[in-house]
Amino acid sequence: MSEHKPSAVASKAFGAVLSGSGSAAECNALETAHPTARSPTSDHLPVTWFRRAVVPRLRDEAAFTLAELVLSVGVLVLLVLLTTQLLNSAATIMTLGHRQMNADSAARELFDRMAIDFAQMVKRSDVYYYLKSSTTASDCTLCTRQRGNDQIAFYSTVPGWSALTGAQQSPVSIIGYRIHVSPDTFSNRMERLGEALVWNGATSDTRGDGRPASVIFWATLNPWANATNTPFDVISPEVFRFEYYYLLKNGDLSSTPWYTISSVRGMQDVSAIIVDIAVIDPKSRVLLSNSDITALAEDLADYSRQPPGGLLAGWRTFLNGNTSLPRPALSSVRFYERSFYLSPTGL
Repeated sequence: MSEHKPSAVASKAFGAVLSGSGSAAECNALETAHPTARSPTSDHLPVTWFRRAVVPRLRDEAAFTLAELVLSVGVLVLLVLLTTQLLNSAATIMTLGHRQMNADSAARELFDRMAIDFAQMVKRSDVYYYLKSSTTASDCTLCTRQRGNDQIAFYSTVPGWSALTGAQQSPVSIIGYRIHVSPDTFSNRMERLGEALVWNGATSDTRGDGRPASVIFWATLNPWANATNTPFDVISPEVFRFEYYYLLKNGDLSSTPWYTISSVRGMQDVSAIIVDIAVIDPKSRVLLSNSDITALAEDLADYSRQPPGGLLAGWRTFLNGNTSLPRPALSSVRFYERSFYLSPTGL
């Protein structure tokens, strides 16, 4: 009897079936070519067994069960939730960071402007000042203990607004800082007064508010009385609390600009003016009414001989314990302090 040699097609189909990748067509081809073929691994298992048992089992194992699909969907939902939480946390951190940067920028711009004005302050014994003090003085008749937000005004050799032009205009201006408090839209915002003056005292010359222009060394300095809004600028709308005190040349911190006699005398006893401010960003401000901000500014204590940094620490302690105002708004309030050293006094 001659030896039967399988065809090339049958061999290929048989190998595919053994490897587990054979299709139904290949199994049919193998069975047609050799109906009585035996598996090389067993003398009793025909190819028909591979077709009826192995191939269907391989097909069943290639599909996902319902439990596997439920588990996969659950894991996917969990990953989506975790990713959402991470994105929300990142957005919150970025928002707080932007608010911090806005507050820092507002404080830096205000302090830079103050540094220029203080550096060019006219410090002479024959000029007047508008300062805070526990007592009045002959050259500061309006010096008083200022409760809440402070005010300051002085002469400085910086440009200022003026309705007058020509040779009569001097290089000296009245410079002032205060928090604007009124029912209008500019309430609880830091404003700066910058009004240029003239050298002569002729009554035909008038200032922006219609009053006679004065010689800078004559009239008592009262920049806030009957002044129009023309020389005023809202220099920092984020600042709602303004407090300052003095570093005297003897090393003391004081709310009075002298330590010898009750006289300013051209600030000759003052080494530096220390300014403390409270800042709130615009998005947090909308959570508070003007009356809320006014009350909050009044609740932040005045300077009373605290050590350096002590005033801001007290403000922060009060803010942390406040439960009457929205916490998101209070958490966005920032405090800043800077010392402005004065140039030598020229008497």
